[in-house]
Amino acid sequence: MLPADPSDRDPADPGAAGPGPVGPPPPARPGPAGPALPVVLAPGVRRLEGGRVLAGGMPRRVLRLKDAGAAAVDALLAGRPGGAGALRLADRLVEAGVLAPVPAPGAARPAATVVVPVRDRADELDRCLAALGDRDPVLVVDDGSEDRAAVAEVARRHGARLLRRDVTGGPAAARNDGLGAVATPLVAFLDSDCLAPVGWLDALGGHFADPSVVAVAPRVAPLDRGGRSTLARFTAVRSPLDLGSRAAPVRPGGAVPYVPTAALVVRRDALGTAFDAALRFGEDVDLVWRLHDAGGRIRYDPRTVVRHAEPGSWGALLHRRFRYGTSAAPLAARHPGRLTPLVLRPAPAAAVGLALAGRPRAAAGAAVVHLALTARKLRGAGAPVVLALPWGGDALLRTAESTGRAAVGLAGPALLAGLARRRTRPAAAALVVVASAGGWWRARHRIDPVRWTLAATADEAAYGLGVWAGAWRHRTLAPLRPSTRSPGDGAARG
Repeated sequence: MLPADPSDRDPADPGAAGPGPVGPPPPARPGPAGPALPVVLAPGVRRLEGGRVLAGGMPRRVLRLKDAGAAAVDALLAGRPGGAGALRLADRLVEAGVLAPVPAPGAARPAATVVVPVRDRADELDRCLAALGDRDPVLVVDDGSEDRAAVAEVARRHGARLLRRDVTGGPAAARNDGLGAVATPLVAFLDSDCLAPVGWLDALGGHFADPSVVAVAPRVAPLDRGGRSTLARFTAVRSPLDLGSRAAPVRPGGAVPYVPTAALVVRRDALGTAFDAALRFGEDVDLVWRLHDAGGRIRYDPRTVVRHAEPGSWGALLHRRFRYGTSAAPLAARHPGRLTPLVLRPAPAAAVGLALAGRPRAAAGAAVVHLALTARKLRGAGAPVVLALPWGGDALLRTAESTGRAAVGLAGPALLAGLARRRTRPAAAALVVVASAGGWWRARHRIDPVRWTLAATADEAAYGLGVWAGAWRHRTLAPLRPSTRSPGDGAARG
């Protein structure tokens, strides 16, 4: 909650409104954040009341600053970082997701080695290494390929070191072996089916000027091959590896709860036991969460885009989604409370549930209550009440979409039964539609709503089937249970 007298606070310690749509920033770290990086306002963040109030971020929050703090933010945004107090303020606001660090072009970075695990796929490896060039040393780890000679020839032609594994152990084991042969301060993991842009490590490496940063991830976006098929159009805009265009700190429960190791730059000395080789899938989520739990900071910088080759058939696409789903159960065992298919807040959940039950007036009433509660929290934080409509409305839409996705993915047979009965058909159909409507709206220039809905439904169902299979194998219901609160560390989806 806001202090009674904000003037009693350190200017580097912003006040924060209480729970719900406006929440507290992460706890302060003692001392300055280290060398300052240029910062900009994060997308969607607004400065109000002459800069004394910052509203936005994800999860959304309202931060109230003293006059000195507001002046420090002015200086930070103008490229004048100031003293230790301003650095502490920048540190907290970056972690709160309201400021985004932007390393200067050409900033110095530690030396790095690129580790590329591969099993066969020599042609893809050839394209990957050709895109990398020879700016940084490259180590190719052959994870038990059948055609070892082809992989060795590609590595030799591009001047990469080669490390061979006699037995296939999966990406985690291959990366661990590669890590043991790396001596540089940074290690950059890159999958063989990825194409990194020229200078990608220079663009990301500037983040390591902050000594608390242990890992930085670029955006991993689909490689658009220009196909006109439904599959090509769908995969061009929807990939479980693509975490969007907004920079954010990476932490469980945040706007970006994890990042894939298809492309990830990490401090070598922060990796400890590195990847859990027992995890065939989800090993990247596990690693990122362990880095976070150890006190390190991970950043997602989508200004750098690494392209990833998507599956070339529907069977391969759905099989990948199924396999990703199987990782939910072992991850839930390793990280209790961090995976849930659905987080339901009381008022939005009531509004969505009543709408699905065919009670539109009651649903509208619940929505009004939700908006009123949001407005009350905003008013108490000193933020404009007008934000209640976009913020509260977005919460309602997100609840509807996540409820639909959970139903499609985890309750497929029940959903089909609902579609078959006249009485329950409207609600079941609504769940299918809301599960994919938001995604289609973002991708509407690529694909029509009918084909999008069919493709997204199949994609979600394949993932859900994998979750069920993993839950059965590990004898746990943890990744299947909804939650009424975000358990401090949120949820992740594959």
